[in-house]
Amino acid sequence: MSEWWTYSLSDFLMFSSRSYYRLIESYNAAIWPAHFLALVAGVIVLGAIARPRQHLQRSAALVLAAAWGWVAWAYHLERYAEINTAAPYFAAAFAAQALLLCWLVYRPGNVANAAPAPQPLTIGLSGLAICAYPLLALARDNGTWRQAEVFGIVPDPTVVATLGMLLAWRAPAIFWLIPVSWCLVSGATLMELKINHAWLLPVLALTAVLARVMRSKTPPDLNSIANPRS
Repeated sequence: MSEWWTYSLSDFLMFSSRSYYRLIESYNAAIWPAHFLALVAGVIVLGAIARPRQHLQRSAALVLAAAWGWVAWAYHLERYAEINTAAPYFAAAFAAQALLLCWLVYRPGNVANAAPAPQPLTIGLSGLAICAYPLLALARDNGTWRQAEVFGIVPDPTVVATLGMLLAWRAPAIFWLIPVSWCLVSGATLMELKINHAWLLPVLALTAVLARVMRSKTPPDLNSIANPRS
């Protein structure tokens, strides 16, 4: 029996890039036209960053929580589990993140009440996930719109949009653990599948984490926290 350290990720992947994107294509077809609802949800998230108001912050947090919960069930459990035995564990992690985001909204003194000023990076991360991420399907060889990865529908753009909001909120480290971990797991999976944009998720996660560390050295706007705009 081989020692565990002799194994690589490719030894555990039982599917090809063709199977992976065929799954996304069939998933998109099965839930269409839910993508329009996902687009509205994305606009709410971007609006909460561009115009930080207390009610928008709460709405965005609930939208993100719903997106993580939907992906946990509809994607990981119902679809991804067909080709990846680790999918139920991913579903549990995404469900846990959904609960964390709900707690972020309702706990006393939640960070969503801070009404942070919009920053180019926070808007850029969420905007990339919501508006540009579906275009990656066309950047692949033989990729089509039917394989587009849409915020609130599949994991990767949902996670990237969440990183933008977490950065805007200066959320505590516990809220970052699952999103950043997913970026590493998904990035490694795409690398093994030889997807040309496999580097994107880890780079975006690293960028968001570094920005969060830098922002933590700057005290928040006490006036905006004490008097959040409604």
